[in-house]
Parts: sequence; C-alpha cells; structure tokens
Amino acid sequence: MKKTTRNLSIWAIIVLCLLMIPKVAMQYSNEVNWDLTDFVLMGSILFGMGVIYEFISRKSNLTVYRAALAVAILSAFLLFWVNAAVGIIGSEDQPANLLFGAVFIVGLAGVAVSRFRAKGMSKTMFAAAIVQMLVPIAALLIWPPSVASWAPGIFGVFMMCGFFATLFVVSALLFRHASDA
Repeated sequence: MKKTTRNLSIWAIIVLCLLMIPKVAMQYSNEVNWDLTDFVLMGSILFGMGVIYEFISRKSNLTVYRAALAVAILSAFLLFWVNAAVGIIGSEDQPANLLFGAVFIVGLAGVAVSRFRAKGMSKTMFAAAIVQMLVPIAALLIWPPSVASWAPGIFGVFMMCGFFATLFVVSALLFRHASDA
C-alpha cells in the first residue's frame, strides 16, 4: 500500500510539473490561453494515465510488458489530445474526427476481453493500429474533400494516422515479446 501511495504521489508531482509548462507559457505568449477548465481536464487526464499505468503494470513484473503498456497509454493520450485540440482531419470541429473514437472503443474492448494478458493486449494493439488506418478511409468515403476540409491534406492525414498506427504497432510488438517471455 505504501508503494502505491508513493507512486501515485510521484505521478501527482509529474502532472503538476507538466501543467506548469502551459502556465509559464501563458506568461510569455498570447497563443497559449488556458483557463481553469483546461488545467483541470488535462490534469485529470494525465493523472488518470498514471493511475491506469500503476494498476495495470502490476499484472506483470516484466519490463517489456510495462514498456508496452506505457507506449499504449501514451499513444492513446496523444491521439486524444491532438484530435481534441486541433483535429486530425480538418479542424477539431470536423465531424470526421469523431470516427477516431472507434480506435478507443476497439482498445477498451480488447483490453477488457484480454484481461490485460500480454498476448491479448498485443492483438488489441494490432487491431487499434488497423482501425487507426481505416478511419481516414471511412472518412474519405463519407466526407470527401469536396464536402469537408481535409487540412492538412489527404496525404498529411494518412501520414498522421500512420504515425499513431506505428505507435500502436510498437506497443503490440512489445506485448508480443512479453507474451513470449
């Protein structure tokens, strides 16, 4: 119990330090304009990631499992953050960006079914990578460029989705390695 309390305290300190970045940036630039809601939301998300990592990482003592878990959580966070802040397809207001929710649904369902076992987590991360790349294809069919903004361009959207898919694949390969250990 003491170790858990200590680890969560460390996560709280890390989150506070990370939240100081936009707080300090607001003193020097008008481009960073966070209000209390932004700080509370981001702080909750970051601390939540730490809590999730702490509790799931207990499932294995293998460093490779913990690394895979860290990559998976970080990838999901980055996908959420980028999509919510500026949008991947067009702006954050573009309805096509809601399709990225499918990546989270697949991830959560896979994690629940696999019960955090490395082999199942590997399959889940591979599935998340596939869904990540299917989202822009579906969006392109539903909202072609003639109907909706595709800034930063179709190629740029696929490159960005490829980046996130690569992160999910890295996590999947690490989980696979953990399942072989």
